[in-house]
Amino acid sequence: MMDWVPQLEDTGKPRYLAIADAIAQGIQQGLLRIGDRLPPQRRLAAHLGLDFTTVSRAYAEAQARGLIAGHVGRGTFVAPRPATTEDPERRRAGDLSMNLPPEPTDPVLLGRMQAGLGMVSANLVDLLRYQSPIGAERDRIAAAGWLGQRGLTPAPERIAVTPGAHATMAAILSIVTSPGDRILCERLTYPGIRNIAARFGVTLIGLEMDAQGITPEALRAAIARHQPKALYLNPTLQNPTTLTIPAGRRQALAEVLNDTGLTLIEDDAYGFIPAKTPAPLAQLAPDLTWHIGGLAKCLGAGLRLAFTVAPSPRGAIRLSQAIRALSVMPSPLSTALTTQWIEDGTADAIRRFIRLESAARQAIAQETLEGFRFEAAENAFNIWLTLPEGVGRADVVVKMAGRSLGLIPSDAFTVDGPPQERLRVCLGGRIGREELRETLLLLHQALLPSEFMG
Repeated sequence: MMDWVPQLEDTGKPRYLAIADAIAQGIQQGLLRIGDRLPPQRRLAAHLGLDFTTVSRAYAEAQARGLIAGHVGRGTFVAPRPATTEDPERRRAGDLSMNLPPEPTDPVLLGRMQAGLGMVSANLVDLLRYQSPIGAERDRIAAAGWLGQRGLTPAPERIAVTPGAHATMAAILSIVTSPGDRILCERLTYPGIRNIAARFGVTLIGLEMDAQGITPEALRAAIARHQPKALYLNPTLQNPTTLTIPAGRRQALAEVLNDTGLTLIEDDAYGFIPAKTPAPLAQLAPDLTWHIGGLAKCLGAGLRLAFTVAPSPRGAIRLSQAIRALSVMPSPLSTALTTQWIEDGTADAIRRFIRLESAARQAIAQETLEGFRFEAAENAFNIWLTLPEGVGRADVVVKMAGRSLGLIPSDAFTVDGPPQERLRVCLGGRIGREELRETLLLLHQALLPSEFMG
């Protein structure tokens, strides 16, 4: 009989998950070995001062993760670890031109993520069928719960599970614009909306920004001058500037939208990362806003999913039709996995990891690039670097070629006017903290004017 008893830390997560995590940690640390027998559930419940149901649920969770196996009449034992073969071709660094979130490395968290995939695989054949273009009812319920963490409580018929923020933007533009129309956006904006707009023959009009984002005065003037069909905003940890529009400015912008009836496309890609962020504009102008809660930055880009709120039930129907025409449907496999992660708490664990790790990487950037000027935010995945006088953005990119650091010149983000000598420096992806530190020190050298370099 094993004497092992889990040491439960007060992490705020449900106790059954804490016990399952402790089992995973015990295996990882060698305290529990293959074939070891775990304490009977009632005995463990009494020892921990918990009810039997909690421990039973914990053992079921650990069994779902493949950590333990129960045998009637014999007890519960640490299970053999299944043989896994990694495909080296799938361990590429990823597309460094994208603003990548840090990738989880914690064995317990990775075990939870893989367990979710194992549970979803029980319905594999069902998930290979064509399904709803906006997700099944269970998935939309999970989406509503996730969106509720941003303070959004729309009617269920306005919520759609969509195939990623990029595809969702394309679907929305197909609804609200025609070739030759104009859309307003920040002067520095997400390159994806530039590409999509160009494909649809839509012109982007960039608005100047101050320290709080676009101004209400500039927005109102641009509406009067250009008669745009919509405004596109990335209001939280804006890509590339890392700026978050404060609550007061959001209220002022919403007043302009409500006065003029202008449609808003709110790209909330990073809204779920910080612990506290201002309320989405969808709360302030709900009848005008297409709110896109992308999951690429807070869970993983490979899911290709977003939780989207339409401005009306009719808008959700039109979105469903556009998704069917352009993308058919979101991936049922990815959707089921995401729902499982939301329901069992794994999604929150991934988000907490990304939040903490991005803050740690920002601290490394502050230390290694001290003396240079850049915009940054605690939980942003990048910094927005101003190059020293005499240093060109193209030269820096060439000097840093081959490094695990995404450097994107300002040209990709500039809507109007000449690009500035600036770079978006991505701190995320597979790169670890020490490699990041070393690479940023190399960037520090590359930023020095040539006459000061040895």
